Amino acid sequence: MRKTIFFIFIMLFFVQCASVKKYNEHLNNLISVEKLKSDVDFTYRKLQKLHPNLYWYISKKELDYKFDSLKSSISKPMLPFDFYTKLSPVVASVRQGHLTVIAPSKKFKKKEIKALLKKGIGPLSQFDYEFLNNKLYVVKSKSNNKTIKAGTEVIAVNGVNAIDLINKNSRFFSSDGFNTTFKNRSAGKRFSSYFTNENGIKDSIQFNFQFNDSLKAVTILRKKEDTLEKLANKNKKVLTSIDKQKSREIRRKKRVNGYNKDEKNYIHELRFLEKDSSVAIMKIRSFKKGHFRTFYKESFNKIEQSKSNTLILDLRDNGGGRLSEIVNLYSYLADSSFVFLEKSEVVSKASLFNGAYWHGGSFPIKVLKVIYSPIVYGYLLLTVHKHDNGKNYYATHTRLDKVNKNAFKGKIYVLINGGSFSASSILSTSLQGSKRAFFVGEETGGAYNGTVAGFMPLVKLPNSEIQIRTGIMMMESTFKTAKEGRGIFPDKEIIPTIEDRIKENDPELDWILKDIKPQKSNLSEKH
Repeated sequence: MRKTIFFIFIMLFFVQCASVKKYNEHLNNLISVEKLKSDVDFTYRKLQKLHPNLYWYISKKELDYKFDSLKSSISKPMLPFDFYTKLSPVVASVRQGHLTVIAPSKKFKKKEIKALLKKGIGPLSQFDYEFLNNKLYVVKSKSNNKTIKAGTEVIAVNGVNAIDLINKNSRFFSSDGFNTTFKNRSAGKRFSSYFTNENGIKDSIQFNFQFNDSLKAVTILRKKEDTLEKLANKNKKVLTSIDKQKSREIRRKKRVNGYNKDEKNYIHELRFLEKDSSVAIMKIRSFKKGHFRTFYKESFNKIEQSKSNTLILDLRDNGGGRLSEIVNLYSYLADSSFVFLEKSEVVSKASLFNGAYWHGGSFPIKVLKVIYSPIVYGYLLLTVHKHDNGKNYYATHTRLDKVNKNAFKGKIYVLINGGSFSASSILSTSLQGSKRAFFVGEETGGAYNGTVAGFMPLVKLPNSEIQIRTGIMMMESTFKTAKEGRGIFPDKEIIPTIEDRIKENDPELDWILKDIKPQKSNLSEKH
């Protein structure tokens, strides 16, 4: 038995290596005009079969024209990446943020990835960037070059103009609807991938920087990781019982709160301001990691015990995640029983079955899926229903939910920006629609009236092998707005400047804290 398992492992290893090599060779091979046009047709057919609201922000006539025009424009063989640059703007015209064409890029074997990591942090990754007022700035530097400070403008990288690169790539993806905040907030975070997709991974890059009207060219090399931590681990003393207890507590916190190794921060955080703990701040960076039920239960217990009367919920740059998590969180924020979502529109039972159930998984998982497929399909037959309007609907989180017994009853402020997307926008819609919270910041990247997400399978085009990710469930809050295709607007708009980033100011949070002071004074006078 052990020999069989070992043999299978070796076979899988060589198959993976061969597939990586074959895929990388494919990236440099021209694809015929006929095959490229076939992939265009395949893309449109798949979207029509899987996407439940394809013509929400664009008419069928207009989208038909765009796909036909794309086919007509293909007159010569192309490389996969060049085809991606032509296909992705057409797909992006659907204006659904979860619908994206993934740029084809070189794959690496595990051995190659380890070698890259051993060489250190890449030049582009040594800076955090932000796109403000149509300029790209360094807002945080992890480089050994201490002359590059926060507020330094990035003019070009390896001779490629930074703004031209951002403008070009902004055509390749979309927000939900017509807002521009999502693309602006995404530009800085995606800048490294924009360059790498076109130019590959580099060990050194020449940056053209501008700071205080002074231009300079700086070459940044890979930065080797500090070995101090490794040395400390080798020379560390025998742990005491107290040390072991602290270590267990840290490990538990990482499990419950979720931990981001790259950024070295927690996904979920709770802290208190003021000596009397009257103001609680809950920062949630995403809804993807951590034991959220435990975190929210413990956090709202602490808030109640601390007698906090104000809660600041920070959803800035929260790109979304688990639907079950935001429903659980909302039960601690709502002031009455609620129905969280409308029934979710889907194209058909088959779109859920083929698009969601069969998507992904290793070979053993796929074998199990074959075994259980009759049960799953039977379940879908019972849960997906065709309404009188001829559309199919799948019910999830459509029942009446009760408010949690430890629900917060005080004043709620919510911090939002263009990076607030998907699940964080759905939660924000419910909080604003129910008039439960006051919003500060900028318009969200996700739309008020819902999004097409839920299960998000990857569709692989047969000839170019480009992958497209699409949502297959139309998810809507029970609250609606007349401003179709726009996000949740703040009650108080505050947009940070580059000066705020340089000085590490938080103008949105500062405004809330000033707004709270008169309320605290009034409460003190009453008591």
